[in-house]
Amino acid sequence: MSRAELLTFPLFQGFSAEQVDHLLTLMEEHTYAAETEIFAQGTRAEFFYILFRGEVTIHYKPYDGPALVVAHILPGGVFGWSAALGRSTYTSSAVAVQESQVLRIRGEQLQHLCEYFPDTGAILMERLAGLIHQRLDNLRGDVLNMIGRGMDLKGECLRRIKNGRSSTPV
Repeated sequence: MSRAELLTFPLFQGFSAEQVDHLLTLMEEHTYAAETEIFAQGTRAEFFYILFRGEVTIHYKPYDGPALVVAHILPGGVFGWSAALGRSTYTSSAVAVQESQVLRIRGEQLQHLCEYFPDTGAILMERLAGLIHQRLDNLRGDVLNMIGRGMDLKGECLRRIKNGRSSTPV
């Protein structure tokens, strides 16, 4: 990946040429075939990913239910935050929907970047925090919608019981 290509991503816009060069030394390109699991929930958080081409879905499996798709990552998007944040394991799974090209950085290398190039590391981590905040806000809205739909179903059940139609499946 070239410096010019990297600067097309919002995450890296405004970085100096020297800062981009530091980042490029940490990145490796990797391609995943369609329907390939990139990482599984609960496995060692080794890489932070930036999607270059393709599409990736993020799945979360609660202990008491089926896996849920919690995010769709498109080019320029990031995933695998656990590694960037120094966590030991991934809290969700990532699956390539179609053939997907990523740039990946080892979590330890990001930590070294912050140590040896604090200005670059601080900007990157601040932008990453903003992206995480945005995704969590979107997820919160999705969860509230799901809960709202669930409450609508509960209300419908109560209406059916009141109207004497409790045997009708909902």
